[in-house]
Amino acid sequence: MPERTTAEAADEPGAGSGAAPCRVVVCRDCCCGSPKVTGVDHAAQTARLRAEVPVRVSDCLDVCDQANVIVVQPSAVGRAAGARPVWLGLVNDPDATEDIVTWVRSGGPGVAPLPDILDLYAFTPPRRRADPR
Repeated sequence: MPERTTAEAADEPGAGSGAAPCRVVVCRDCCCGSPKVTGVDHAAQTARLRAEVPVRVSDCLDVCDQANVIVVQPSAVGRAAGARPVWLGLVNDPDATEDIVTWVRSGGPGVAPLPDILDLYAFTPPRRRADPR
C-alpha cells in the first residue's frame, strides 16, 4: 500500500482532533475477504470502515475459523487508558459493520465501552491467550 500524503492523512476521520484516532485492521487473504465467506460484500465492508476510520488491510491473521476478522486498535487516548486491541470475528453482515462504526465513532477501546452486541463477536486470538511472562 503506498504511503499517504500529509493532506490525505489530514482528511482521515478524527485527524482534526489532534489525537490519533482508533485504527482498524481488516483481514483479507486466504479466508477473510474471499469467496470462502459467502454472501458478504467484502469491498463494501472495507469501504464503509474506511469512510469512518483509518483502515489497514492485512494478509492472513491466522484465525481463519473466525473469518471475517476485524481488529480495532485503540486511539492514543484509549492506549493511555490501558486499552488493548479488540479482535472481532465472524463480522459477516452489514449490521455488524455498522455496530463497529458506531463504537469507533464513540471512541473505541479504552474510551467507549464495548457494546453488548459486539461482545458477541469479540474473541482472543490463540497466540494471545497465554501470557509469556
